[in-house]
Amino acid sequence: MLTCFSFCRRVTVRRIALSAVFLPLLALFLLAAGCGRFHRQPPEMVYVSAQETFLRDRVAEVSNRVAEVANGEPLVVIEHGHRFTKVKTPRNEIGWIEDHMVIDQKVYDAFAQLAAEHKKDQPFATATLLYDLYMHVLPGRETDRFYRLPENTKVELLERASVPRETPGGPAPAPLARLAQTKPAGTRTISDRQAAPVPPAPDMEDWWLTRDAQGRTGWMLANYVDVDVPLDIEQYGEGQRFVGAWKIATVNDPESDFPNHEAPEYLTLMAPPKYGLPFDFDQVRVFTWSKIHHRYETGFRLHPIAGFLPVKIFIAPTPQGPVPAFSFQLAADDHVITNPQTGVMRPATPRTIEYEMIETVVKRIGPDTAPIPTKREEEKNKKAQKQGRRG
Repeated sequence: MLTCFSFCRRVTVRRIALSAVFLPLLALFLLAAGCGRFHRQPPEMVYVSAQETFLRDRVAEVSNRVAEVANGEPLVVIEHGHRFTKVKTPRNEIGWIEDHMVIDQKVYDAFAQLAAEHKKDQPFATATLLYDLYMHVLPGRETDRFYRLPENTKVELLERASVPRETPGGPAPAPLARLAQTKPAGTRTISDRQAAPVPPAPDMEDWWLTRDAQGRTGWMLANYVDVDVPLDIEQYGEGQRFVGAWKIATVNDPESDFPNHEAPEYLTLMAPPKYGLPFDFDQVRVFTWSKIHHRYETGFRLHPIAGFLPVKIFIAPTPQGPVPAFSFQLAADDHVITNPQTGVMRPATPRTIEYEMIETVVKRIGPDTAPIPTKREEEKNKKAQKQGRRG
C-alpha cells in the first residue's frame, strides 16, 4: 500500500514539474501564433493593364469565363502558374488571367509616385487624344504602361521629352545622355588625320507627360495627342505645329460674332513639324483682333528662337493700369541639359524673358533687357568665331 502511494506521489510530482516547464512554452507559442494572426502580411496584388479582359476557370485550351475585369482593377494573387496567374477580384470572383495583361505592385507604385511628384504641376496646355492611348511610366514604346485612356479624352500637358524611336525586335536605342559612338576595329585615330566615323543620328519621337481629370499621370506618344487650339486661329498656323495657345485679353467689337461681341486675343507658341528638337518652341506669336477689319492679325511675332516651357501669363502694372503680360525661357548660351532617364531638355543657364501687351502693342519689360539672339544670329556668330580661329 505504501509502495503504491509512493509511486503515485512521485508521478504526480513529476507531472507538476513538467507542467511548470512546458506550460509557459505553450503559452508563448500560442501568443506568437495570435500575434502572427494580427500582423498578417498584406496579400500580393496585381492590376489589370488590358483595356478589358476576362478570368477563366482553368488554364487549358478549352475553359470557361468566370469574370470580366477592366483596366486599372486591383486583383489579389492566389497562385502563380506558367504565363498565367490565379487571382481574386474585389467581387470575390476567382480565376486565371494571362500575365501580360496585368502589372505588378512595383510598376503600380511607380505610376503612383509619378502622379505624386507632378500633382502640383501647372499644365501649360490641354490636349485631346486622337485614339485610345496608354500612359507609360517613362517615354518609350517598350516602357511599362498601365492606364488606357479612350479616344477624345482631355488631358493636361506637363512636360515634353524626346527619345530615340524604338523598333520592335530591333536593337536597343542608344543612351539619351550621349549616344554611344563605338570605334570600329582598325580605324585610325585623329592623330593619323582620320576621324572615327560617326554613326547616323537615330530617329527621334516626342512624348508628352500628361494628366487626366482623375489625376492619373503618365507619358503619351505626342503623335496621337492633339494640342487644343481655338478654331479661330488654327488656320493661321502656316504649317507650323502649335505647342500651346492661351487667351490673354478680349476686345469688344459690336460687329463681331463672338458671345457678347467680346473677341479673345491669344498668345501662341509654335514649332516646326519635327520631333527631337533641342527646344520646345521656336516662335512666339500674339494674335490680336482688328476692330477695323474684324479679323485676327499678327500683333507680335518673335522668330526664330530656342524657347523652353513653361510659359507664364500674369498681370503687369503700368501707368495706364494693369495689362496682360507673359514670360518664357531661353537658354543664356547654347548649352542644353538632357535628362538621361526621361529625355526632358532644359537650358543649362535659363534666361527668363517678359513682355506686356497694351492694346495691340507688345513690348519687352523686366530687368533683363539684353537683346535676344535668334538662331540665325547664333549660327552666324559661331561661324565668325571659327573663321577667326582659322585666321
